[in-house]
Amino acid sequence: MPFRDRLYLSTTAEDAPALAREYDLGLEIAEYCTASHMDEDFPETDAAVRRRMKGVERFTFHAPFNELCPAAIDPLVRRLTQQRYRQAIRLARAYGFRKIVIHSGFIPLVYYPSWFVAESVPFWREFLAQVPEDMTLCLENVMEPGPDMLLEIVARVDDPRFRLCLDVGHAATRVSGAAPIDWIGPYAPFLAHVHLHNNDGDWDLHQPLGEGVLDMAAILTQTERLCPEVTYTIENMRCAPSLEWLEQRGYL
Repeated sequence: MPFRDRLYLSTTAEDAPALAREYDLGLEIAEYCTASHMDEDFPETDAAVRRRMKGVERFTFHAPFNELCPAAIDPLVRRLTQQRYRQAIRLARAYGFRKIVIHSGFIPLVYYPSWFVAESVPFWREFLAQVPEDMTLCLENVMEPGPDMLLEIVARVDDPRFRLCLDVGHAATRVSGAAPIDWIGPYAPFLAHVHLHNNDGDWDLHQPLGEGVLDMAAILTQTERLCPEVTYTIENMRCAPSLEWLEQRGYL
């Protein structure tokens, strides 16, 4: 499948809907990253989402993540996490979306990695029993030190509806001990989606693809070589500079 047909723009960028229509790209709906938008703010949020969806044919969906953790120490937080994820799945189904990105919830220095993995596996096994057969949940790295933790979670859960999302910008911040390109090989057997943005190698800045320390050309070359069917989302405040960068290199 051509690269263009696998590329999405996150609606965190104001210019994403217009550019998705112009370039015939997909959209990743990010309005519900804030869980309250599924509750009291839903009518206004839903109207805004449907306006942005007009004229676009392909979508992915980003689930809420603030204060949510599948391996939370407090059992009430775990139940809230499951409740919010159930809401997200129902909402995605209502919109007709089938690929869902969900953060892992890991926080360094709060959770021991091995404990976090052990506690996450049963959560996801139980939760996937509630997920439609034609949906795919993509577990996204945020503050993990390397690829091993989420790779182990997904491998142990062992469900074709549960895959990985590699966020290359998150893999290049101060919390990561492995370069983003070194995540791709281990992730490859389970990699379904990639978030693209650049930064200074320290903070999660969500800069355009050509502005930062990441060798984005090398990252894309490696990902396309190992995972030629993977989908991508550009996560910038403005998508136009990244699309220009991709155009200059023949991706669009």
